[in-house]
Amino acid sequence: MVKKIGITLGDPAGISPEILLKSIDKLPEAAYIVYGSKKILEKTAKSLNKAFPFKEILFPTEANEKGFYLINIQDKDYQPGKPSVETGRASIAYLGAATNDILKEQIDALVTLPISKEYIMKAGFEFAGHTDYLAHKARVFDYIMMLMCPELKVALMTTHIPLKDIPSKITYTGIRLKVKLLVKELKEKFKIENPKIAVLGLNPHAGDGGNIGTEEIEIIEPAVKSLQKESINVVGPLSADTAFNRREEFDAYLAMYHDQGLIPLKLLCFKKAVNITLGLPFIRTSPDHGTGYDIAGKNIADPSSFIEAVKLAYDLVGEKGLKNPLL
Repeated sequence: MVKKIGITLGDPAGISPEILLKSIDKLPEAAYIVYGSKKILEKTAKSLNKAFPFKEILFPTEANEKGFYLINIQDKDYQPGKPSVETGRASIAYLGAATNDILKEQIDALVTLPISKEYIMKAGFEFAGHTDYLAHKARVFDYIMMLMCPELKVALMTTHIPLKDIPSKITYTGIRLKVKLLVKELKEKFKIENPKIAVLGLNPHAGDGGNIGTEEIEIIEPAVKSLQKESINVVGPLSADTAFNRREEFDAYLAMYHDQGLIPLKLLCFKKAVNITLGLPFIRTSPDHGTGYDIAGKNIADPSSFIEAVKLAYDLVGEKGLKNPLL
């Protein structure tokens, strides 16, 4: 069976159409099914002096050979760099159609191009982004956003929430659940036999013995010790300002909040980093950057992260298509 990789176009006013078309000849052979707009892709292909590579289909079941296919969800044109409620609405439509198909097991993996949280919410979307939406649709309550590159894997305890709300989301039970899921997924998806996890502290210097915060003493350290008693290979809480200098010691980090974990990762390997959602009943990856409205339509967007996201999704799909032995 040919591997079927679904790709959502993301916000059509951003760089997604450009990086998609720039990636066509750099992806492993598979059936790529794009959920998007024919008009915007045709216009982008023309602006890049590239052929339009997509065969238009109605359903993924029509994509039985390797190549590039398009499910034309919303055939409208949009201007690069000019996002709106309409482009947010288009993003939602692409994502909704692809999600329905992967839940019906009509595609093997899903790669999502960037959306704008601002404009999807203005368009009435009830979720903070892709990850929360996909977990909701899959009826999954325990999941992790992990960004990775060859040098580093960073999972997040909390994701897209204000800094002021983070301490209330750091719980003993939550840390235990996240670490256990992270270990399970590293074993199954990445074939790491006994993953070693570094759990970061919440406060500077991991609270400095309680002098600048007590979450480490009251919550994080007890959770780590309880996991160690279950023979899980985990250490922490570690001070975040030095923990990443020890990255060769660990298979993955659990950061307490978004910027704590992703600033070092993006500094180290921004163009090659990939986002993967762990805990879903299907494979989902995405590039590690946003919509890039400021450079949209200028033919300067770098597709490297998207290419890596597709390669990871491809590698994680089992050889027998939908019956993925890694899940």
